[in-house]
Amino acid sequence: MGRVYSDVVQFRGSHYDFGYKQGVLLKDSVILPNRKKQWDASRARNFMTNEQEALKLLKQLAPKILEEIQGLADALNWNRTDALREFGGYYIEYTRSGCSILTGLDYMVRNYDSTPIGYEGRFAFYQPTDGGYATAGPTMQITGRMDGINEKGLVMGYNFINRRNSGDGFICNMIGRMILENCATIDEAVALLREIPHRRSFSYVLLDRSGETVVAETSPRMVKIRRSTISTNHFELLTSENRYRTDDSRRRQQLIQERQAETADAFDAFRLLNDTQRGVFSKKYGASAGTLHTAVYAPDTLRIGFALGGDRLPLMLDFGQWLDGKPFNIKRINGEIESELEFVNKETI
Repeated sequence: MGRVYSDVVQFRGSHYDFGYKQGVLLKDSVILPNRKKQWDASRARNFMTNEQEALKLLKQLAPKILEEIQGLADALNWNRTDALREFGGYYIEYTRSGCSILTGLDYMVRNYDSTPIGYEGRFAFYQPTDGGYATAGPTMQITGRMDGINEKGLVMGYNFINRRNSGDGFICNMIGRMILENCATIDEAVALLREIPHRRSFSYVLLDRSGETVVAETSPRMVKIRRSTISTNHFELLTSENRYRTDDSRRRQQLIQERQAETADAFDAFRLLNDTQRGVFSKKYGASAGTLHTAVYAPDTLRIGFALGGDRLPLMLDFGQWLDGKPFNIKRINGEIESELEFVNKETI
């Protein structure tokens, strides 16, 4: 078993100041040096090449996040090109992964399945003072969010579908951040998803305080919306966008469907996804499809549960109290995974 952790980041203030604070923290972190070691020439070719297009779209869709990126650049003494490539979420390659999501009227539970070496180990709580909703969720590429909740009770999680036939656009974690920071309802999130250019094919699962859940099937070519409480790693509507093999995705989907009736509440749903003997949790870390975290979000109460690895009790965090000005005392979330691969925040990489 390998010990892993996520640092808890808490900040209230402007986007520029948030970016600058994160840049200061990154100076003393191994995250950026370790990530640089992991990039090879073939991946580097997939990084952003059209800086002006990225700037135009960020100014149009997420101008405050652009200010956060500038704060990061200033703290790190980076030029704008390098900061956009690292933190802008445009044109960047995404590793193949799994992921399973189950929702009820008042919760979303989500397994994030991928490779440990791409997981930066940060869970951010951010309350902006210069526009946008307060958000909470695990980060990717510092500015992006893998899943999360905002102050209005909108919850978001995504599922990877396909990396082939990619287009020019934003990747999942930046899109997730845009949704959480700018949208109060499912309808607003769907409208944004129709406007955003998509780099890869992903499903975005959305739940709000209405108790309704929708799955937005998105590709560089089209966006389709369906209602469902279960999402894994294949499309039901945009089937031509699916990978050739979807066996494991359909297996997890069927297993969750068969056992959904056993989930009386959010904790039961968490156990279904997090218990390693129930069939949904994955230990395929070497194939970039092992479960790294299980998260549960409650739109009505704004409570969050989070665990790294399997067979664990979720650490419960009250986002509502945090919004009222009560900071969390916890600095780090600890866990274990059955892999020798390390998170990118570990000194030993």
